[in-house]
Amino acid sequence: MRRAGRRGRQVQEGSPMENGVGQEPGTPELPSAKDIPAPRPPRVRPRLVFHTQLAHGSPTGRIEGFTNVKELYAKIAEVFGISPTEILFCTLNTHKVDMQKLLGGQIGLEDFIFAHVRGETKEVEVTKTEDALGLTITDNGAGYAFIKRIKEGSIINRIRTVCVGDSIEAINDHTIVGCRHYEVARMLRELPRAQPFTLRLVQPKKAFDMIGQRTRSSKSPGEGRVTSGKETLRLRAQGPATLEEGPSPFEEEAARRVDDLLESYMGIRDSELASTMVEAAKESPGAAQLARGLDSVLGEFAFPQEFVAEVWAAVCHPEAGQE
Repeated sequence: MRRAGRRGRQVQEGSPMENGVGQEPGTPELPSAKDIPAPRPPRVRPRLVFHTQLAHGSPTGRIEGFTNVKELYAKIAEVFGISPTEILFCTLNTHKVDMQKLLGGQIGLEDFIFAHVRGETKEVEVTKTEDALGLTITDNGAGYAFIKRIKEGSIINRIRTVCVGDSIEAINDHTIVGCRHYEVARMLRELPRAQPFTLRLVQPKKAFDMIGQRTRSSKSPGEGRVTSGKETLRLRAQGPATLEEGPSPFEEEAARRVDDLLESYMGIRDSELASTMVEAAKESPGAAQLARGLDSVLGEFAFPQEFVAEVWAAVCHPEAGQE
């Protein structure tokens, strides 16, 4: 009994014990919890906070956490205690109805957002004496189509109460709220000649220094895009918003040419759509492949073949269209 007890003591004295289990001599000791370095915390992306005001005047608000235009409008509406449907469109870094500063699919991280809300409603009667009314239509991505340009000398240009920035709410008492800009442009093109029709328009609410303003309709090379060359927040119709570098000078120029083609063929301007088509054209070896690619993602537009060919040439062979 005494001998067995000594052996037991020898085991206890000569063999380290860990949680009651013997450890062979020479085996390195297991590290304790205090010796294990703590894992590094995940890198936290800084919050993207934007400043905003109502274009006709308001205190400054702060918004964040949006991934598309509808969510952006909802955030702005929440700050100012209004309905999102009150917002017609937004401009960047100016409270004026300036279509060159219209918010599209990209927002610079330092841009200040001005929201233009519903003002007075007006109705005008128009007689279509020509096929083209002289309107260029765009939309806010949230259900409102509005006038982005009025062509000098056109039918609409002679109606002084119609202004750039007016939202088109109804055509002949048929509401078009919720329609995309290309649908509205198609409706206007298909109206018969020599037959009067009525437009119900909603103008943006104006501050005192904007009353009586009739926005100029001349083209600008940078129209529809506000960039600073820094990172921008890209808002997408589908999928989450992403942080991207600002477009290169080549991409800006290509998007401007495609936007001009959209106006020429379809009577719309849409800088985000133009940028999407530029990206698709850069990845297409030819116009036929571009047509198939656009049809798969933008088939609702029903782009004519000659239009797609010109888009591909404008992006991939811009020198061919230069004199």
